[in-house]
Amino acid sequence: MALKAYKPVTPGQRGLILVDRRDLYKGDPYKPLTVGLKSTGGRNSDGRVTVRHRGGGHKRSYRVIDFCRDKHGIEGEVERIEYDPNRTAFIALIGYTDGEKRYIIAPQRLSVGDKVVSGSKVEPVVGNAMEMMNMPVGTIIHNVELKPGKGGELSRSAGSSAQIVGRDHGYVLVKLMSGELRRILGKCFGTVGAVSNPDQKNVKLGKAGRRRWMGFRPSVRGVAMNPVDHPHGGGEGKTSGGRHPVSPQGVPTKGKRTRSRKSTDKFIVRRRGMRRRGSSR
Repeated sequence: MALKAYKPVTPGQRGLILVDRRDLYKGDPYKPLTVGLKSTGGRNSDGRVTVRHRGGGHKRSYRVIDFCRDKHGIEGEVERIEYDPNRTAFIALIGYTDGEKRYIIAPQRLSVGDKVVSGSKVEPVVGNAMEMMNMPVGTIIHNVELKPGKGGELSRSAGSSAQIVGRDHGYVLVKLMSGELRRILGKCFGTVGAVSNPDQKNVKLGKAGRRRWMGFRPSVRGVAMNPVDHPHGGGEGKTSGGRHPVSPQGVPTKGKRTRSRKSTDKFIVRRRGMRRRGSSR
């Protein structure tokens, strides 16, 4: 897909750059694989805002995506490539030979009419899903599982991918786009290829209203608030310094590492950014 620029007929179109989706399917989604999606506005069951800057936006229906790819040995054909408002990547509707249809994350260079299949040992071609222990070293993959049968959790957004760089006693070494090197059990599944829509990173919305259509509300700087509303608030004039940057709840921000320990941390061989921090010394 290419990018599409607009002539500045209106102020909102000046600088507007979107992804050209003219080659995608233009009809409604496959209804048996759609469910209703309720908007929360960032509020919990008590009605209190727990995530700021959310609300409004266009009404959406959720497309049920097959992240597990557990139809082993059954060949499927790509019937159409669709836009999904719930994610940055495109999705593909697969019609299997047994009559079932499923949505999958569409990889790059996957076209209508292509054949895909999943299994422990299949050909490592774009769109096929297989156990990573059977993939050649150097294979570009996406929709990577962390636990067998749980479904893909890594490399699912537009343009993202991972690469198999080695094997180690039943595990495979996978390098993520962040630079992190991780050991993953070889029985976990991954899908060959990189995720579609790599030009998503170059999109420019052009106006605030388009951001509102996506379900995001405005963000107000803490230094523009009163002391009762934010730790950065108050002061005489345009006071913006004198304290470490924090969230409204007082949690450090802007570079402070807040990631909690997880059970899978022991599988991280090299964390992201290690080379960059080491070279700055």
